Amino acid sequence: MTPAEILSPELTEKVDALRAAEKPFAFATIVRTVGSTAAKPGAKALLAEDGTILEGWLGGGCARGAVKRAAITAFRTAEPQLVSVTPEEFLAELGVEAGTQHSGVTYARNGCPSKGTVDIFIEPSLPLPELVVMGASPVARALCSLAAQFQFAIRAVKGDMELAPTSRQRYVVIATQGQGDMAALNAALANGPSLISFVGSSRKFAALSQKLMDAGADPAAVRSVKAPAGLNINAVTPDEIALSILAELVKQRRAARAEV
Repeated sequence: MTPAEILSPELTEKVDALRAAEKPFAFATIVRTVGSTAAKPGAKALLAEDGTILEGWLGGGCARGAVKRAAITAFRTAEPQLVSVTPEEFLAELGVEAGTQHSGVTYARNGCPSKGTVDIFIEPSLPLPELVVMGASPVARALCSLAAQFQFAIRAVKGDMELAPTSRQRYVVIATQGQGDMAALNAALANGPSLISFVGSSRKFAALSQKLMDAGADPAAVRSVKAPAGLNINAVTPDEIALSILAELVKQRRAARAEV
């Protein structure tokens, strides 16, 4: 729990509502000021996904645009941002330009008459990516147990192979292993998750792929399914197969962030 949540009941209430709705948000905290500024170090605000202030205060409007841009970057990259809103003459002394980043600090011009400098740290909080594990096989059970340690919101689907739409990032692993393969594949393909992995041989999936396309499934979507699931680590046991799948999921998640 952050100090902002402890100090402000209003902020805590809004944060709880955003978390319940699986909405991204960010904390913005003033960490340093130089010269005359309205807000001082320790001032905090809660930011929405578009960078607007939902609760709290960071001073006047001089820093608002820079905070909004930095918040949007933080949400896009899933990385904290440090922005320094600095008068133009001080930017020149530092040898930097507004909108550029140096040593991890993004600089923005402060055009307010106060001519103060405000450094603001923005920390995003994003919903955990959802890992949907379809099936009740030993691999499915092992994957659910192992993945809980790696910051996934895990959903086990064992009976009704239906997936409701979601705004969060979603990965689907089909570990039905002969018990509802087609139903699980159809449900996964209908929702367009970030990655669909199929536990089974490439030969088995080729046969299922043809059935899916014969039934009207999008060929490009079917070809995007990773089969067999997991990295090639010569896995044999259910636990080893689950480990190979989890390694592939982590690799995919990190690669997606690196591309931003």
